[in-house]
Amino acid sequence: MKLASCFVSLVLSSLATASIFGGQTILEDPALSVPGDNPLTFCKATKDDKLVIEYVDLIPNPPEAGKVLKIEAAGNFTEEIAEGAYVLLSVKYNRLITLFSSKENLCDQMKNVDKECPLEKGKINITKEVELPARIPPGTYDVLADAYDKEDQKLTCLTAKVTFKA
Repeated sequence: MKLASCFVSLVLSSLATASIFGGQTILEDPALSVPGDNPLTFCKATKDDKLVIEYVDLIPNPPEAGKVLKIEAAGNFTEEIAEGAYVLLSVKYNRLITLFSSKENLCDQMKNVDKECPLEKGKINITKEVELPARIPPGTYDVLADAYDKEDQKLTCLTAKVTFKA
């Protein structure tokens, strides 16, 4: 569960600048890559998203077991985000086994990066450090974060694929 929490923190911190499996397909289109040094991609074209992500940097990238993962991100909200916003989160192991799946209150999660709702329209910067467990089972982890405002309008949708070797 600690590993799932780390992945969730990774994606939520990315979301926080901006904002996991709800029937979405993980795409590997280079045009959908999230700017910065990271394994993130957008689920689809982002022209209507209410969160415009400028960049997300992971240090180190790729993340390493037993190391501290630093996440730095910046983005812009096109409008104020009020209480009631939420994110659908999921972590899958080797594409088959769901380790974690839930619907989370985005405003509650934003407190983990020292932000509170309402999230004001305009620029947001996030920095978060997450300690990864020393023992992470080798394999590929697929993470999805699909975020919505209280009216069910898309904020953003992000996916990540991270592989840990034995």
